[in-house]
Amino acid sequence: MRPDDWHLTHDLDAFLDRAGDFLASRPAPHTVLLTVTDGLRRRGMHVYGEEAPLLGTLETDGEVAAVLLRTPPYWINLTPLTEEQADALAARLAAAGHRLPGVSAETDTASAFSRAWQRHTGARPDLRRRQRLYRLGELTIPEPVPHGAPRIATPADRDQVARWFEEFNEDVGEHNAPDGGTWADFRIAHGGATLWETPDGTPVSLAAVTPEVAGQVRVTTVYTPAHLRGRGYAGAVTAEVSRAARDSGAAEVLLFTDLANPTSNGLYQRVGYRQVADFTVYGFAG
Repeated sequence: MRPDDWHLTHDLDAFLDRAGDFLASRPAPHTVLLTVTDGLRRRGMHVYGEEAPLLGTLETDGEVAAVLLRTPPYWINLTPLTEEQADALAARLAAAGHRLPGVSAETDTASAFSRAWQRHTGARPDLRRRQRLYRLGELTIPEPVPHGAPRIATPADRDQVARWFEEFNEDVGEHNAPDGGTWADFRIAHGGATLWETPDGTPVSLAAVTPEVAGQVRVTTVYTPAHLRGRGYAGAVTAEVSRAARDSGAAEVLLFTDLANPTSNGLYQRVGYRQVADFTVYGFAG
């Protein structure tokens, strides 16, 4: 395989003309690429950073076989690649002078690309995170249900939602997250942030979802302040946004967990989520 078999572009429309059907053909494993490209389409090409996103397709026999997406300053996201395909891509990007902070992909692909990137650039891969993608099966409401009720966040909740998003990212060690206020504005605008409130109206937990694209919705930020954990709030609000997504017509309701956190993995399985695939994030040093 030749490195120039990859078609690279900064043109979102041209990319989606090539890759749209391929991405929609497997909405669960392609969830990140689907939601990020939807965000670029809805909010503009620089919503994730000042540098233009890099988009790419690998085509064999006239059919798209793999896709890449990078929105600087974030790592590159890849659909599954063979060792040969990963090596050709690494060679192409290295020769063009791209500097990548890391890679996120299904585990075998992330490992293959990391090895190839090290061969072509000398950058040492550093394991950052192991994740598991889950799909909602039969929804189960965790018992006992805590006192209170869910409520979709409104503009009046902006500061609360923004603050909890920032605290969530501190907890998970995400240092390149978008501004909390900007994130809150977008989630609130599409009804994608839900609060669990106690009977006196005090918010105690947050769950957010992406807009539906290609029949899939992904649960993203689930956060309860540390002093309120262990009371069932996270399970209750996760079950609520999962139910709402399914009731809205989403064919796939998805979420990622950090495999280093057995508490969240156990919680989501109790709600009814079942494993789809494992993903790995590597950073590149040197």
